[in-house]
Amino acid sequence: MTQSRITCTLGVQVALQSTLPNLLTFCAAFELGSFSKAARQLGVTPQAASRSVVRLEATLGVTLFRRTTRTVTPTDEARAYYQTAKQALELLSNAERDVAQREAAHAGLVRISAPTSFGHHRLLPALAAFRERYPAIELELHIGNRNIDFTREGYDLAIRMGTIREHGLIARKLGDFALGVYGAPAYLARRGSPRTPAQLDNHECIAFIMPSSGRVMPWTFTRGPRSLTPRAALRCSEDVLALVTLARAGLGLIQTYDFLVEPDVEAGRLVEVLREHRGASRPFSIVYPSAPRRSPAARAVIDFLLAR
Repeated sequence: MTQSRITCTLGVQVALQSTLPNLLTFCAAFELGSFSKAARQLGVTPQAASRSVVRLEATLGVTLFRRTTRTVTPTDEARAYYQTAKQALELLSNAERDVAQREAAHAGLVRISAPTSFGHHRLLPALAAFRERYPAIELELHIGNRNIDFTREGYDLAIRMGTIREHGLIARKLGDFALGVYGAPAYLARRGSPRTPAQLDNHECIAFIMPSSGRVMPWTFTRGPRSLTPRAALRCSEDVLALVTLARAGLGLIQTYDFLVEPDVEAGRLVEVLREHRGASRPFSIVYPSAPRRSPAARAVIDFLLAR
């Protein structure tokens, strides 16, 4: 913004701040035919109402009322000015009402379910910005790896991993998130680093049990075998973050999302192996029931998450 535009904007703001109260008093006096009645309506003294109109007359350079001890009569200039002033006040009132209605529309409760992985590392950190933008929207969060039942449990939205094929649900993709194989330096010093996915048979692998099937989640790769189910003496269910804790403790190798272990890699607590074979990406989507109407609050959450 140029200096001239800044000066112009500030000038308009100063003019409005000084003129608007006078304008309100003028319109009230014009409509009621009395400074004292206008003063009562506006909650000020008759003297303050009279001074306000005098200031407006000085600003405009015209006489708006002919005054006697008993009557206040508008001039022709006042009649012409009143039409424009009334329209301006109505426009301001309509604008304030529209803003209030839009703010009211972005209110209410939205119930969201998200897995621990995406919840802790993507959803929850984003909510500060969301709350700043939509302070009237209340959020109830379920962070866990159980697939909630929308109808029975009353959730509005859920974030789920993988391809969504469930009937009656709409899925909007949030992104594809890459996977890598990671181990602690102490484990790699003790057991060495695998060079190919086939060599994982000679390593301690820590696996995750999928809540939907109760089976070990396969590891996926971009080269060599596209998918393999690791032999795992350690298996975790429900919370995928437990894999990271176990790997950090030197108990074996894990395959997990890069975003889950970024701080550990940067701090040297975990090291990536099999980089040439990198894990294939998996999608996360925001999921909600198909319905003819959705609350403005729920739509605001959906749009916000998709934009990020």
